Amino acid sequence: MLHRIFGLETEYGLLIHEDRPDHSPTWFAHKIRDHLFRVQRRGVLDLHHRGHDEPPGNGGFLTNAGRIYLDMGHLEYASPECRSLMDVVASDRAGDRLLQQALEELGFSEQVSLIKNNIDHETDATFGSHENYLVSRRFPFSRRGLAPLVTFLVTRQIFTGSGRVGSAAPQDAWIQTDRLILPPSPLGRHHVSELPFQISQRADYIVNDFFEWVQHNRAIVNTRDEPLADPNQYRRIHLLLGDSNMAEYATALKLGTTGLVLQLIEEGQAPQGLEIDEPVEALQEISQDQERRWLIRLQSQKAMSAVEIQERFLDCAVQHCKGQDEETDWVLAHWAAVLHDLRGDYQKLVGRVDWASKLWLLECFRDAEHVDWTDPTMKSLDLEYHNLNHAKGLYHGLLEEGRVPRVTTDRLIQLAMETAPKNTRAYGRSELVRHLLHERSASAVDQPPTPDGLFPPYVINWSIFQVRGHAPFPMPDPFKTYLDDVRTHLDSVIV
Repeated sequence: MLHRIFGLETEYGLLIHEDRPDHSPTWFAHKIRDHLFRVQRRGVLDLHHRGHDEPPGNGGFLTNAGRIYLDMGHLEYASPECRSLMDVVASDRAGDRLLQQALEELGFSEQVSLIKNNIDHETDATFGSHENYLVSRRFPFSRRGLAPLVTFLVTRQIFTGSGRVGSAAPQDAWIQTDRLILPPSPLGRHHVSELPFQISQRADYIVNDFFEWVQHNRAIVNTRDEPLADPNQYRRIHLLLGDSNMAEYATALKLGTTGLVLQLIEEGQAPQGLEIDEPVEALQEISQDQERRWLIRLQSQKAMSAVEIQERFLDCAVQHCKGQDEETDWVLAHWAAVLHDLRGDYQKLVGRVDWASKLWLLECFRDAEHVDWTDPTMKSLDLEYHNLNHAKGLYHGLLEEGRVPRVTTDRLIQLAMETAPKNTRAYGRSELVRHLLHERSASAVDQPPTPDGLFPPYVINWSIFQVRGHAPFPMPDPFKTYLDDVRTHLDSVIV
């Protein structure tokens, strides 16, 4: 893609298959993390406090330059910085396999399942799949400038959604209106307690169009300004409204189409006049529409379908972006194909779009077993679609049957488990992690700092690191590998 850095952050659910388990999901999460770092030596644990909720040892960077850590008790994997869709899809799948392999090596795979989804049917909790896109600091980051992005994001769920059985309870959150913080109004919003199926998992939990913080007030566009790069040059668009995707195709299309829409906005070529009247309500109405007509009202009071709106964005992208590189043309071709098929039988999308794949599997089960949507088995099967265990997961069953098109390969995923992309600063960070693993013994690599008040042996962050006894080493440009600079810097360091 044209001058773009992508990244994904995925939180995983842990499903315990025991009525009275001896251990909590968080206990298993700690065991998996410790196995990855202390036994498999996949990376180095942090030896410093990253925040009040991230003490030393909570997580660390891997040899592939990504991170694994615990967030609110959940295992979370952050991919390294990637410049291509194939790299980010492979890196995303690498996180799945790293965690699943650790679970299996620990002998827990019969007791526990790792679930790559976004909801807990029992507690109504949600956990995220966050997308990151690097843009220029000149990006028009204002309500007016972001209006096309909001419209695109509200409607893209028709091919990026992972689908779910039922719906969430009304969200208890506070909404910012100009300078006031107000509770959400119940007027015009109702909870459908027995929705059979909807196309997005996260839509029910989004309560605002723009907001800075992540928890309890999730927004369509997160406004936190944390570029993790030179702030004079770059801004990071951080999105948390999307679903975790099992289908590689859906992951690539989600990131690719969003990257192109950001390019259109940057270049002043985004379609105009498509502002949605009530974006949050439209997001939820599209997800919950059982007839899949997906009609929404614009500020102009005109009604348009989500498919029509997506076609408007596609037309602009074809006109202004076609031919700029091979990945762009792949995205444009498959964006068009998916939108065409969304106008027909949803079963044409099985294997490519997660909600369609899940719906087809659930409908097949209902027909065979003569059960309705309220049967508890339906929610269990919903979760099993996202099971990372290849022998149990319903998505992996479709893959084995040859119903799922691949974007990457098993060989590339294996490489992404161990190595970083070679065209971003992740490559330099990977060299640092390997150096620390080589120089420090297995027993010392994850020991907490000594209580003598000394600086810890190392501190690693996304855009800077420091090894004890040496000056900080900034890496402000995500497009630069820093490989030779890191090697030169480390050659003079005695660890």
